[in-house]
Amino acid sequence: MLSFFRHWREQGWSPITAADYRSVWQLFGGSVITHPDFVEKLSALANIPVRYLGWQANGELQAAVAVWGRHLALSKDGLKAHGKRRLFDLGNAEVIIPQMANTNITLRHRTSFVSAVHEGRISTLKPQNQELTLAREPEEYSKKFRYNQRRELRLLEEQGGEILPFTELSCVEQAQIYSDLFEKRWGFATPGKDRLAGVLELLRPYVAGSYVCINGQPAAAQILYRVESPQWISVEYINGGVDPQFNGLSPGSVLTWVNTQAAWEDARAKNKPLRYSFGRADREYKDRWCHRVPVFEVK
Repeated sequence: MLSFFRHWREQGWSPITAADYRSVWQLFGGSVITHPDFVEKLSALANIPVRYLGWQANGELQAAVAVWGRHLALSKDGLKAHGKRRLFDLGNAEVIIPQMANTNITLRHRTSFVSAVHEGRISTLKPQNQELTLAREPEEYSKKFRYNQRRELRLLEEQGGEILPFTELSCVEQAQIYSDLFEKRWGFATPGKDRLAGVLELLRPYVAGSYVCINGQPAAAQILYRVESPQWISVEYINGGVDPQFNGLSPGSVLTWVNTQAAWEDARAKNKPLRYSFGRADREYKDRWCHRVPVFEVK
């Protein structure tokens, strides 16, 4: 029975190697959750075997996926199905699989938050009743909004605030600062806290962004992962933490402004679109920074 269902799911697909998958991703691009290093390293951490599949037509690979059984690799449902819920946190990441432009494929492995870039290109997609939030371009903010953000940054710096590179911290320091601030902000344990330093070590080349200190004390931090595709740059804003004692100086808002603007500057210097995802459209503050985009799922 298991073999029958796998045969059905994989119709049109054939096994490929991890090296093949990496080549297809580097050729056609993807997002954070489908990046070959994320798939390889986090699957090994979870001790879940990965199956790599390719969609071939006219003698060439037109798409590739990495899967855990019936689920796309690294998905929340996949972790849950293997008894590894909250082992690591990738938020509700935008899913872009490597796929050649102007092709049409069939995908039957379960996944959600599939990007609208695949609309009309994956025949099995169904509209999802949730949306993702992608950061607005700088010019899409009102003049008043931009003025207020610059003013908040100036006031924070006048009160002893500093914007420091998160990437210059050790992985242990990153995990400690982020976890402390996350729990102060949200009032519950950081997802994947016990393994967070190890995850950040595995993914160190892809950790991005800054954090805020006020008079030497960490005040705001965010986990950002950045990957670069041939055609675009993807950033996943996983979550953030803020020390409430500094709320009067808006360190969380300041940090979001600094991190998003730096990402846009980087993308524009490389002449590439930026897909800076704040994850699921589930909180009001995201609408201030982002526009909502439709997503799709395969059930």
